[in-house]
Amino acid sequence: MHQEPVPSDPGRDDGPPGTPAGPGGHPSLGSAGWRLVPQSPDWDEAFLAAPLDDEDPGDLEEDEDPDNAPPPGLDDDELAVLIAEARVKGRELAADQAAVAAAWARSGHTAVVAALASVVSGRRGPGMPGSADRYPAEHASPAAGFAPGLPLDTAPGCAGLGSFLEDAAGEDDRYIGVTDDELIGVICGWDRSEAHASARKHAAVAELIRRRPGPDGGWDEFTGRELGAALGISLVAAEQMLDLADALETRLPGTKALFRSGILSRDKAAIIADATALLDPDEARAAETLVLDRGGSLPPARLRAAIRQAVMQVNPGKARKRREHAAKQTRVERWAEGSGNAGLAGRELPPAQVLAADQRVTAWAKELGKAGVEGGMDVLRARAYLDLLLGTDSRPLGSAPSESEPAEPRTAVPAGPVAGVIPPGFAGRVTMTITLPTLLDLADRPGELAGLGPVDPALARDLAAAAARNPRSTWCLTVTDSQGHAIGHGCARPAPATSRTTRHKPDTPGGPGPPGRPRFTFTPTGDPGPPGGYGTWRFGTGIPGQRDLLIKIGPLPVGECDHRHEARGHDPGVMLRHLAQVRHATCTGPGCRRPSTRADFEHNTPYEAGGRTCLCNGNPKCRFDHRLKQDPRWRVEQLGNGDVRWTTPSGRQYTTEPTRYPV
Repeated sequence: MHQEPVPSDPGRDDGPPGTPAGPGGHPSLGSAGWRLVPQSPDWDEAFLAAPLDDEDPGDLEEDEDPDNAPPPGLDDDELAVLIAEARVKGRELAADQAAVAAAWARSGHTAVVAALASVVSGRRGPGMPGSADRYPAEHASPAAGFAPGLPLDTAPGCAGLGSFLEDAAGEDDRYIGVTDDELIGVICGWDRSEAHASARKHAAVAELIRRRPGPDGGWDEFTGRELGAALGISLVAAEQMLDLADALETRLPGTKALFRSGILSRDKAAIIADATALLDPDEARAAETLVLDRGGSLPPARLRAAIRQAVMQVNPGKARKRREHAAKQTRVERWAEGSGNAGLAGRELPPAQVLAADQRVTAWAKELGKAGVEGGMDVLRARAYLDLLLGTDSRPLGSAPSESEPAEPRTAVPAGPVAGVIPPGFAGRVTMTITLPTLLDLADRPGELAGLGPVDPALARDLAAAAARNPRSTWCLTVTDSQGHAIGHGCARPAPATSRTTRHKPDTPGGPGPPGRPRFTFTPTGDPGPPGGYGTWRFGTGIPGQRDLLIKIGPLPVGECDHRHEARGHDPGVMLRHLAQVRHATCTGPGCRRPSTRADFEHNTPYEAGGRTCLCNGNPKCRFDHRLKQDPRWRVEQLGNGDVRWTTPSGRQYTTEPTRYPV
């Protein structure tokens, strides 16, 4: 197989594509310490050399594909002005909010319940149905007060309510002697207490905003990173928390009150805050008033529709601008499902075209059903969706075409399960990691597919086989220790032309695969390789006419650095950049998950201050965390073992260790 050589000139910044990943162990074929990474030949090697202009913070939610993720937040100039105006007016009402909070503290729960009752016309959210008339007498149950309509069943969430809930639980949370309707009341009580605690947390976040003011209102741009590091959440989630806290404090007093009492959950409060983000405080109050009387009892989907309608009623012009702005963020997203399958969806598309496309999917799904393809309508629609995208036809061979057949040329494929089908052209367009024992059928350990996450061993082998059939695929191998940290790495090169094909031997690890599949082999060559390395190995795919590959595995420093890959100037060479990406597969910012292949090689001690361009002084940081590190209120240290320690403005410290690959 023709193999694209991997550049090794330390003076260049174009490097091997992708970032390997894989499990740990000592270099033994029976361990998990060897992993091969087939990588995309379509990958632009000049990417690493190009300066990054990506200001996206790089914090993606779990299993989100960074190359298909939503674009950075609402950055449209007109939209930013609208949000800024809303926040400015919100600050003007902060004094009023403080007065409301003080009155809350002085009033006690009875007054609060009365005030809330006047706001929501007697509807109190969780636990709403029921009447005290059903239980006029005393009850001996430890949860008697939680019977329908009784005091504890109507009490707002608070610390005091929590103590009654704990008493009702009894030993081992078995609720001995509690009736079913009382138990439902207890569950509703816990729900209100949970919301109350969340509301108090967001009030504390609002105080953090006041202590981290931004130059133009709001909060300092790095506050989200500080909060996310403290809570162990992504920057996206932290920013969402800041947004909600700010909205509750400055624009939505009614939502804040019902959230704090437990009538609204955190999710429902967020729905209202998000929908009213473009409104000024007076408009936001008017909009929330239209839904708060039923907000606690409405399911989230219906509440979302109700508050959207309220916003359109209060200010239809801003609602239209929001829709038009969101249309500019149109995109297609893919993600990993928890089952190991994947999802694909278009977002912010024109409504009329979405309805038309949905009807076309349904029409083709019906044709598949008529042709004998098995499955319910959901299965048929999913198959039709892929048919229309890929230009394929899932009807059994020999079935007659119909008037609603897709416009694309028909490609007949056998009917039946499609989960394991690898589409043509797949192999050369992604980075996939598989442990070497799994590839050689010596073990069953999961692999990993870039942008989708873990894949089961059988699918990992299928993907590796597909990659082997593509002569432009490239391969790298990483050795890890027992903790999963990378300690050695090598990139494959074609073997000399005198041995162009792989010849399988009976005693070669791996053995022959199923008919039509590659037969992978991995054998030592006797070459000791680089000093301190793990030798040179011959890797074969068993594809007729393809050359074997040679992989020289050199060491990655895990303690004192030998500076073998140090670059003379500011910019790292190809191998130095690549090894830094192997050691840290993602940005080293606290909690950041942006792939290191899309990050800067950042000097811990600046090059201008005498810092080396070397693994002992460099690690990947996305552009956001690169700028964060330069903020004088933050301090960052790269330790000898590759850990990166961050000290926040509050003095708390968080450490990012090198990537732990699955063991």
